[in-house]
Amino acid sequence: MREIEPLLTYGHIHFGENKIQEALDKWKDVKNNFENVKLHMIGKLQSNKVKFLFPLFDYLHSLDNIKLAEKISKEQKKLKKRIKIFIQVNIGNEEQKNGIKINELESFYITCVNQLDLNIIGLMCLPPQHQDVRPFFKKIKDLNNSLNLNELSIGMSSDYLDAVEFGSSFVRIGSKIFGARN
Repeated sequence: MREIEPLLTYGHIHFGENKIQEALDKWKDVKNNFENVKLHMIGKLQSNKVKFLFPLFDYLHSLDNIKLAEKISKEQKKLKKRIKIFIQVNIGNEEQKNGIKINELESFYITCVNQLDLNIIGLMCLPPQHQDVRPFFKKIKDLNNSLNLNELSIGMSSDYLDAVEFGSSFVRIGSKIFGARN
């Protein structure tokens, strides 16, 4: 955690983690000592790990299926705690990527909000690699607007400037700040 101490001292409060187990080890004490820190789960979340999400995280950027949505709904009712959630959209319709298909997004969103009482604040996507991200960022922005959502989670170290241009609220620029993961 030494790497983030200067950021914490400076007042930066939003941090992301890809893996729930790593976060449990790293962030409990930090969140106790810095109560304003907001922790974002940005990686794939398996439904059997949902119970670990609520004690530590404030945001989930990767809601990508109904089974996970139902599990989150049950856990939030049990704990009487809601987190802010982004629906992950498979914007490039890629077989190897997770996310809700564009043609299923509206019905999935309505189910999440109306039936499961989830706090959906926006959409997230990972555009196809080695392609111009701009058409995909434009599409996700339009989808976000069509659902009247205010937040948008797009952009990483390689494309965050384009993401900001298309209205991203949250960008994931860890490797530009901390270097490549081990």
